[in-house]
Amino acid sequence: MVYLPTLLFSLGEGAVVPLIPVIASHRGATLASAGLIASALVVGQLCGNIPAGWLVARLGERITMVIAGSVSLVGVVGSALAPSLVLFTVAVFVVGMSAAAFGLARHAFMTTRVPLAFRARALSLLGGSFRAGMFVGPFIAAALLAVFHDATATLWFYVVCLAVLIVLVLLGPDPEAQAAAADTPLTVSEDTGEAVSGSIPAIERSGVFRTMWRYRGVLGRLGLAAACLSAVRSARQVVLPLWGVSIGLDAPSIALVVGVSGAIDFALFYASGQVMDRFGRLWAALPAMVLMGSGFLVLSLTHDASTKVLWFGMIAAVLGVGNGLSSGILLTLGADVAPQGEPAAFLGSWRTLTDAGGAAAPLIFSGIAALSSLAVGAAAVGLIGVIGAVGFLRWIPRFAPRRAADMPHDAAG
Repeated sequence: MVYLPTLLFSLGEGAVVPLIPVIASHRGATLASAGLIASALVVGQLCGNIPAGWLVARLGERITMVIAGSVSLVGVVGSALAPSLVLFTVAVFVVGMSAAAFGLARHAFMTTRVPLAFRARALSLLGGSFRAGMFVGPFIAAALLAVFHDATATLWFYVVCLAVLIVLVLLGPDPEAQAAAADTPLTVSEDTGEAVSGSIPAIERSGVFRTMWRYRGVLGRLGLAAACLSAVRSARQVVLPLWGVSIGLDAPSIALVVGVSGAIDFALFYASGQVMDRFGRLWAALPAMVLMGSGFLVLSLTHDASTKVLWFGMIAAVLGVGNGLSSGILLTLGADVAPQGEPAAFLGSWRTLTDAGGAAAPLIFSGIAALSSLAVGAAAVGLIGVIGAVGFLRWIPRFAPRRAADMPHDAAG
């Protein structure tokens, strides 16, 4: 009831996201405006996190997931039927907001339900479920295009995924109700395999903005380091294809290199959770940031080297390893430092910070590359990675556990 809806949501999203610019261009958008329309999804996610925190705190995760799935369903159908580019852009924005609400509901649910001893592994699996959908989704899109010869077919595939997701969440058993009937604690002490879908009991509703102010210390320190990690992750998806083009590789070769990097990333998602649960959060966050930051810095020095293609493949693999080792880190750190009684409002702020980092990085890289060169842009991304590594080294021991046993009852306090 957590992983399967996540997989369904990300499968549909993974099939649609790469084709949003294509669909927009087929409907008359220029290349520039098609890119702008595609960015409406990210803007929607940014704008949706804080309202989603308010919604989860008042209605609970299960109802929020149903609402998010239903609104996203309306948005995807609207995208398929939109008669104009303006309405298509609005529909994409709505899908982004719904994705933020769905993601925050899952995050808040896991924060309060999963025992600390295997929290990182559980959240790494959650991140892995998302990665699986985003990895497989484009292949499903390619198959649909081969059969129907129409990019809109991927939107209808997303509709099917969302419809199944809504039914699954609505009809799945509610362990919270079962616990209340049995007069047992709501927190499960071990993985029983039971389906889970209940809502967080609201103990003290502080409000979204009051929560942001109360926890401004952790958000302004550890939160900014987490935003740096999100920025480096996001930049990787832009830098590698452009770098391949700039050194003269053809499209199939670039796709192969990026695909291998993504496969390495996907293969390592559970390793991050194992490391964080067994040795502490720092031992996954710091190596991931060092690998990605140093990878971009080294890449910036290889553009004119005689072995630049070899360096490109090696650095892409290193970035894949670093990204794989960072799977679940942002989810886990957010869960660690969130107020355990009512995490939703805090997690809305936390996810807004990390999403902002991810949204800003491609813009920063593109701007620097336009003013200077790709090499300088890649070096700037590497510098962001170094800053994030220093931030994690400084702030994780204060706000998050070195080991699960060291975790205080309320880390954010």
